[in-house]
Amino acid sequence: MATSASRPRTSVAAEDYLEKIEQLISRKGYARVVDIAAELKISQASVTAMVQKLDAEGFVKYEKYRGMVLTSSGLEVARRIAHRHQLLTEFLRAIGVADEKVIYDDVEGMEHHISPETFAAIEALTRYLEKNPSVMAKAAAAKK
Repeated sequence: MATSASRPRTSVAAEDYLEKIEQLISRKGYARVVDIAAELKISQASVTAMVQKLDAEGFVKYEKYRGMVLTSSGLEVARRIAHRHQLLTEFLRAIGVADEKVIYDDVEGMEHHISPETFAAIEALTRYLEKNPSVMAKAAAAKK
């Protein structure tokens, strides 16, 4: 995997767009401005401006009125963010956070701002907790 130094820099907003575009393409086979706007609950004009920026930065190939596809760079960012989202969701569940809305809101806040070092530590801990469920059972019992 590429190091963070070799990865193109992306903003939180760009990452959200790339993640959503990848989700739409995976689910529907395509992503259009109208679909992204509906999913992100923002105006089509805002989406168009960001998609044009992502196109100029080489993350998507966009044709007006036709939709877009992710470039390899865009796909890499989208998959990295999706992996972070999934892992952080698993981690919060593993440590006993039960409210799905809380999990979603917390993950949305963390996924773009966590350092690679901290993420790697959380990933290792999550995998350990999955293989050793008695650890969390003991922690839950101690909490009571």
